[in-house]
Amino acid sequence: MSTVSQLLQRGARSLESHSDSPRLDAELLLGRTLRLSRSALIARGNDPVSSEREQGYASLIEQRLKGAPVAHLTGTREFWSLALRVTPAVLVPRPETELLVELALQRLPGRQAGPAVDRACSVLDLGTGSGAIALAIASERPGVRVTGVDISPSALEVAVQNSCDLGLARIDWRLGSWFEPVPGERFDVIVANPPYVAAADPALEHLRAEPAIALCGGPTGLEALSAIAGAAVPHLHTHGWLILEHGSDQAPDRSHDCSSATASPKSARISIFPANPALRWEPSTHHIRKRHDPLRNHTGRFHHRAP
Repeated sequence: MSTVSQLLQRGARSLESHSDSPRLDAELLLGRTLRLSRSALIARGNDPVSSEREQGYASLIEQRLKGAPVAHLTGTREFWSLALRVTPAVLVPRPETELLVELALQRLPGRQAGPAVDRACSVLDLGTGSGAIALAIASERPGVRVTGVDISPSALEVAVQNSCDLGLARIDWRLGSWFEPVPGERFDVIVANPPYVAAADPALEHLRAEPAIALCGGPTGLEALSAIAGAAVPHLHTHGWLILEHGSDQAPDRSHDCSSATASPKSARISIFPANPALRWEPSTHHIRKRHDPLRNHTGRFHHRAP
């Protein structure tokens, strides 16, 4: 009979060539099997594991080796310190997207401003998926009016369930494509992590377990970005902001007087735009370094102040 420690070592070795974080994956999967936290796994490393539990763990490791995301196997993913339900109907929230949340919060009044100021502010999250971005913002700004939109009924069900689980049920969830569910409405901040991987990108093969509708933006990968940027202005209040996540090789044309920055030595560039009434998405012709996973490339800022 194997011990907890032995199973962790074995699982991590199996995943070394299939994961950037084999030890973490092994801990999360064994923790799921034994219903133990990661710290408890370490504390109980010498405890024996029944053959039935060991077989269950081995099955999860095998599924991980075949490409299943850990979040789909455990059913949860932490984002902004929030425990979110995750199913194959939604994109697994990436830690890089937390930067998008930070940028949105910077453009909303702080907690010290009070609930009266909060209630005067509004945020729209397009393509909300699991609701990660909308829920993170709502958790930090309790009085802000947050609306989450998604075209997938199954994805929206996950978002609604997450909002109930987290006690953030005041978010207004709407079904539809981009701005269609919010006709005539304006917001202070519009955020989106839309599908931006090109249809022919070989990296999609490594992401086949996640919903294609949340990954592939079309032949060029720019289709969703262009659609959102082109329709955003009528839905922004004066001095409103549009913040989009996109691939590192899709940085907007810097001829529009934009600047760039990096959040950390390991992150790709962030593009920042000044006021421009003719908001549109025009990709740069210069190349920015790509990374293997297109969803880890670049959390970028494409900002626009509404006229």
